[in-house]
Amino acid sequence: MIRVLHVGKFYPPHAGGMERVLETICRASQGFVENHVLVLNGSSRTVQERRDGVHVTRVASIGSIGSVHVAPGFARRLARTAADLIVLHEPNPWALLSYAIARPGPPLFIWYHSDVVRPALQYALFYAPLARVAYARAQRIIVSSPPLGEYAAVLTPYRDRVRVVPFGIEPSRWRSHAGAGPSGEPFVLFAGRHVAYKGVDVLLRALAQSTARAVIVGDGPKRRAWEAMARGLGLNGRATFTGEVPDDELRRLMHACAALVLPSVTRAEAFGYVQLEAMAAGKPVISTDVPSGVSWVNQHMRTGLIVPSGDDRALRAAIDRLMADSSLRDRLGAAGRARVEQEFTLERLRDRLRTLYEEGAVVPQRPAAC
Repeated sequence: MIRVLHVGKFYPPHAGGMERVLETICRASQGFVENHVLVLNGSSRTVQERRDGVHVTRVASIGSIGSVHVAPGFARRLARTAADLIVLHEPNPWALLSYAIARPGPPLFIWYHSDVVRPALQYALFYAPLARVAYARAQRIIVSSPPLGEYAAVLTPYRDRVRVVPFGIEPSRWRSHAGAGPSGEPFVLFAGRHVAYKGVDVLLRALAQSTARAVIVGDGPKRRAWEAMARGLGLNGRATFTGEVPDDELRRLMHACAALVLPSVTRAEAFGYVQLEAMAAGKPVISTDVPSGVSWVNQHMRTGLIVPSGDDRALRAAIDRLMADSSLRDRLGAAGRARVEQEFTLERLRDRLRTLYEEGAVVPQRPAAC
């Protein structure tokens, strides 16, 4: 059985899109891969544990520089790996730095989750040199959708190494939920980290022009600012911030809502994993036309509606349209559920991962970058 070391930022129960995806990848490949995970710990302790059959090492951090946690022992752990294959999950600046220092021997795959959205000079001076070391060595670069592979300019020199492996979920977990029927006025749902690229400010401006209600799930650095913005816009309880909620409560809200809204404003939103959950629950999705895989997952007038990013008027019109037309909601929701069951199941992900890892086992090792 091939031994794979996944190098990430964090791992559940730490919240985040990349973290959820990494956990799903490990779960989908159990049985034909021995998964090990090397990530940061938010505290000054290094912890080794076994979580749902996955070997997880959380390396002690001593602080952070901006949003980047600093873990001096990370490179040493990476250099000592006994893995047959390393999968480095990007964007991940500390992992890139550690890889450049350690230069571990096993073959390398890079799982490219999203573009790095930083000022051009900062990227060129600090991020790009580290990235080149790993990307030059990488035998495969994995993306979650064809558009992400096409739009990502950083991948242009490596097109021959790019492989598409869409994410997957267990649709059965989202098909029904006891007690999740409509109650009170219909509402739209947002679920995600409260960071700028998610575009919740655009959603709030859209609500100010509408009579619709929204439930906003999650937490993050923008939450207080967005709550203050909702009060300033006079939304008067029509925007409810719940904070983080348990999975069971998220499923209940998903089934109770009229639609999911993903109002992202930059290509940092590369896939929109929460779209799969809404579609599996039979709910239409309102998303934006950011240049990534978001609009490949949610298809306009087939599984939901797509509006220009940052356009609060267009977003308001889409919300009001779905709120007023239950038959359209039902039709789009049914098509979304069918799309998930055809393309985005855990079984499909498992088959794709098996093919990917088998291919990786026979790919000749690339020469080390200088």
